[in-house]
Amino acid sequence: MRILITNDDGINAPGLKALAGIAETLAGPDGEVWTVAPAFEQSGVAHCINYTKPTLITQLGTRRYMIEGSPADCVLCALYDPMKDARPDLILSGVNRGNNASENTLYSGTIGAAIEGALQGVPSVALSQYFGPNNNGLDDPFEAAAQHGADVCRRILSQKENDANGYGLFWNVNFPPIAATEVKGIRLAPQGRRPGVNFSTIPHVSPNGRRFLWIAGGDQHTPPAQGTDAAVNLDGYISVTPMRADLTAHDAFDGISDLNT
Repeated sequence: MRILITNDDGINAPGLKALAGIAETLAGPDGEVWTVAPAFEQSGVAHCINYTKPTLITQLGTRRYMIEGSPADCVLCALYDPMKDARPDLILSGVNRGNNASENTLYSGTIGAAIEGALQGVPSVALSQYFGPNNNGLDDPFEAAAQHGADVCRRILSQKENDANGYGLFWNVNFPPIAATEVKGIRLAPQGRRPGVNFSTIPHVSPNGRRFLWIAGGDQHTPPAQGTDAAVNLDGYISVTPMRADLTAHDAFDGISDLNT
């Protein structure tokens, strides 16, 4: 199996090292793992692409490249430059430092790479490691993802996709904030919404009197409805959420049918 890995935390992020181990296990001794990752952290860029200026690509080693761009740029650059003659069988994005569950999903560059992979017709999985007091102090806080990631991906790849929608599936996987041995299992879960949790801003005045705003996240331990992604993570389970890039609110069609003329 030929696998492309990328992330939004940057080429030197420890989560990318964990992802490389997952990919090597999946690829097997006769497979290939290619890395095309951002030069710098790209958290929060979602599905952004570098559309108005050229993107610098630098080869760092065998099948290892660095891009001055977003995670979606990394996927595009990989597919149409270093891997143009041998496209990947699978794209893995992550392992993100922090959860990409609930509303975080919408902002995530980790998810953005998986979206682009799916739009390009390549099976794609985004993987993120929830952080909390029960894994922050571990020698390897990514150990839940590192030890369970390959098995989760194998289970996902065994599923038969229904692509009648036109937009291919991609998968969002979040590992709970606990040690690997404490993981209870896997739960198929829809995307949740943490009540009252939103990004906001915190003002700061610099020594020269200029006013700046820091973007701040909300409480990551506020659970959404039971059975949704962040909720099952906080209960000790790995969440697996199938997604599509179709933003249509299909459930609203009946209620607004009077708009038709």
